[in-house]
Amino acid sequence: MALPKSERLLNLLIMLLVQRHYVAKDRIRSILYADSTPDAFEKMFERDKEELRSLGVPIEVGHMDAYFDDEPGYRIRADQLALPDVELTADEAAVIGLATRVWEHARLAEATTEAVRKLTALGVPLDVSALEIAQPRLTAEEPSFDVFWEAVQERTAVQFAYRRPGQDRSTTRHLQPWGVVRYSGRWYAVGLDTDRGEERVFRLSRVEGAARHTGRPGAFDVPPGTDVREIARRLAPAPTTTEVTVLVREGSGIALRRDAVAAAGEGTVERGVAGPDRRTGWDRLVLTRGPGVVDELLGYGSDVYVEGPAAVREELVARLTAARERADVPA
Repeated sequence: MALPKSERLLNLLIMLLVQRHYVAKDRIRSILYADSTPDAFEKMFERDKEELRSLGVPIEVGHMDAYFDDEPGYRIRADQLALPDVELTADEAAVIGLATRVWEHARLAEATTEAVRKLTALGVPLDVSALEIAQPRLTAEEPSFDVFWEAVQERTAVQFAYRRPGQDRSTTRHLQPWGVVRYSGRWYAVGLDTDRGEERVFRLSRVEGAARHTGRPGAFDVPPGTDVREIARRLAPAPTTTEVTVLVREGSGIALRRDAVAAAGEGTVERGVAGPDRRTGWDRLVLTRGPGVVDELLGYGSDVYVEGPAAVREELVARLTAARERADVPA
């Protein structure tokens, strides 16, 4: 079965990035394109190389043996792909930290693991430290996420089954997606509902079955000045919120501190309290948060400790325990 394009590109990127030497084309085909015919492989491989290069990935071409004019091989040098050192202010770092948490996507994480597992099983020497150039954080576990995300990039319409709250069965919907946005801890697709001729938002967790692209890429244009986040705020259900009390390590959690102060003033930050360890000092914050609070707090790791409410703390502990158990299971 052919892999989705996004997964195939990621596998190729990983394969060329983690190996120390050039990789021959026939080896690439046997590992990543084994189900394709020779002609189909040539076309897909050329398209995939060009797409990675268009994204700024420096794919090198060189000979496997410096003394023989054999078939060329391919590789990606991590030092050329990695970004140079960037110096950020505390506020800028907080914003970038929130943005980079978007890509701990379940399917991409599985694709990375599967690609490395296959190469390891074949005895290929790997340098997995090359994968440390990116560290994604925020989950996007809805199965339909990739379909809508790719449709936004390609401006392709999407057909999907959608069940609204209180309905017994799903209905088929057709959308020209303008964007995918996270609002109140949930992912929404925003766009033009072509059945109704109006802008709509659809919560991705309510999409049933497999969403699919329809029509050709570039089939529509996003209206000038469209703000998908504003549309989501206007059309999506009002968020339910709760107060969450957390301990934050000194010098960290800048975005959390700003939110606490903005919500109820400087008095909501209690400084110099006892924390779960003594490596640094701790401050107590009271936050107002929606359903996505656990996803947000997970990104801060050991710099944040949840005191209450109990439901938030228990979900956080359960998620951390499950992640540790998955890490302990041998591949």
